[in-house]
Amino acid sequence: MALATLGVCYYPEHWPRELWPEQAATMRSGGIELVRIAEFAWSRIEPNPGQFDWEWLDAAVDALAAENLRIIMCTPTACPPLWLVERFPEILPVDSDDNIRRFGSRRHYRFASQVYLDESIRISQAVIDRYANHPSITGWQLDNEYGCHETTLSYSEDDGRAFQRWLEKRHKHIDALNTAWGTVFWSQEYRSFAEIGRPNLTVTEVNPSHSLDYWRFASDQVRDYNAAQRQLLKISQGSDRWVTHNFMGNFIDFDHFSVGADLDVATWDSYPLGFLDQGWFKEEEKLRYRRIGHPDWAAFHHDLYRAVGRGRFAVMEQQPGPVNWAESNAQPLDNAPAFWGMEAIAHGAEFVSYFRYQQLPRAQEQMHAALRLPTGEAAPAWRPVSRLAQELQSLTPNTTSQAPVALLFDYPSCWASMIQPHAPCMDQLESTFHYYSAARALGLDVDIVHSESELDAYELLIIPGTIIVNAAFVARAKNAGVSCLIGARSGSRDEHCGLPEILAPGVLQELIPLRVLAVDSMRRGAVRSFSYEGKSYEASRWHESVDSTLEPRMRCDDNAGLWYSADNHHYINAHVPTAFLTEVIREILSARDLKPKALPQSLRIRTRGSLTFAFNFSPESQSFVLDGANCIIGTRNLAHGDYAVWQSDCE
Repeated sequence: MALATLGVCYYPEHWPRELWPEQAATMRSGGIELVRIAEFAWSRIEPNPGQFDWEWLDAAVDALAAENLRIIMCTPTACPPLWLVERFPEILPVDSDDNIRRFGSRRHYRFASQVYLDESIRISQAVIDRYANHPSITGWQLDNEYGCHETTLSYSEDDGRAFQRWLEKRHKHIDALNTAWGTVFWSQEYRSFAEIGRPNLTVTEVNPSHSLDYWRFASDQVRDYNAAQRQLLKISQGSDRWVTHNFMGNFIDFDHFSVGADLDVATWDSYPLGFLDQGWFKEEEKLRYRRIGHPDWAAFHHDLYRAVGRGRFAVMEQQPGPVNWAESNAQPLDNAPAFWGMEAIAHGAEFVSYFRYQQLPRAQEQMHAALRLPTGEAAPAWRPVSRLAQELQSLTPNTTSQAPVALLFDYPSCWASMIQPHAPCMDQLESTFHYYSAARALGLDVDIVHSESELDAYELLIIPGTIIVNAAFVARAKNAGVSCLIGARSGSRDEHCGLPEILAPGVLQELIPLRVLAVDSMRRGAVRSFSYEGKSYEASRWHESVDSTLEPRMRCDDNAGLWYSADNHHYINAHVPTAFLTEVIREILSARDLKPKALPQSLRIRTRGSLTFAFNFSPESQSFVLDGANCIIGTRNLAHGDYAVWQSDCE
């Protein structure tokens, strides 16, 4: 049994039927074992209301099954057909300017629409009834990329009424809401839940508590929509078929932990180059890594979705070549598709599925590369992916054990950072990524945790400026005896997006005795210089004035405090460079008798049981040797985009 398997996203409806057997045979010859189908096929499955055409999909399933390919069947609800929109135009989403978003692409529906939920259940039940017991179906994908294209939040009148019902259930009494939201400010007080509107088109800034509750409401609509489809599969089949949804990168518009609770496996869609081009990275980083991706971007999401899936995750869509949707769309290094696949597997992925099998020379994604060219010939990614399939046969199953470092990630904190940023570039997702990258530079494995996670046996818990932190989480951290590294802005809001009564960092004062009196929101170019171990650094974006009986462990050159410590807990009260955070983490772990060493620039490692994986993201060649282990794939000398796998004698 191989460590993991490879798959592909396939659209038989795009190609003449006579090609299907040949395409299936080619997949199998290239080491493909899994095939995802039908997520966008509603108009072919039900071309007219109530008129189902199963014959073509049956034939496609048979063609794949004939090659012993296992199938991931999808519910096709991400793309309702035009006839459904014409019958029920009220399903269309409404943007924050009250404009209806029309038919003509995808994801043209609202989660809060009862009509669309009913139609989704109807079409999903039909697909499930048809294929639930087919022996080649190994798993199910519900819908596709919830919330993509800014469709989590919708502002129709129907959404507003659903929001009012949600508020009444959450707050119970209108007086409780008025208190929680602070509506006495600017005479915003409400007499009933029926008076509360949608948080858009106000003259100036919306009440942040109103906005945060609307985001929570919208997130719950995604959760409930997903759960309704999931329930169909619980009723229709046994536990041997897993169920997933494919989440996205750099996407925080709903609480993935909440949605993931109803899934067996969390999968996500990995596009390292597209998101490097679109992301927050510096221009020099975008140039340095433009053909392989940032060393920590995909890894962060692998670890995030491993947490969302409670230990089980996979990649449903892996970039194989240039994408079509970024500002610039780089050609990956020749080895990149295999490199990315092996990296996912190093983090525990059960499979990696490439998007997609064959490039379609029409419609919106005609410039999006695939494993095969539009002509059917092999695309550049085909050979490295086929080689990866062969390499995986030599890797025996290994479990992913608990990492020494835990990193807190919280979706409501992401929403809060967008509602009231207060400083340029203080995005919660980016801040979390900086701390993650700092730990990875020391060769450390990292587990991402959420507010309900258990924390026993971790050496270090990183709270990376997490804006909303609850008391129960802090209590678990204290009981676990874990050292905590707390970043600036942590605990700075309560659950209603208000300032804590005891000031920031709120309940985290249980760990370290300090209070934030004021924040210096630093404009671009403003910095506070400081030095550590003979190296010079600059704090930027955010600096807090702290009141504490603690003497700062470090100060900036202007004497402002920077690093505070109490017992085993540490607080950094500014936005600081990733390289400095790496040194902070090294010092904290050294005090706990762990001696991590910085890796060569752009080299990353990950352990999975007795296997250690090394990946070189650097344009320069790098060397990696693991004492007491044998190199079973690759070599100790890694060129740009090379990887190696080392086998230890024991786990």
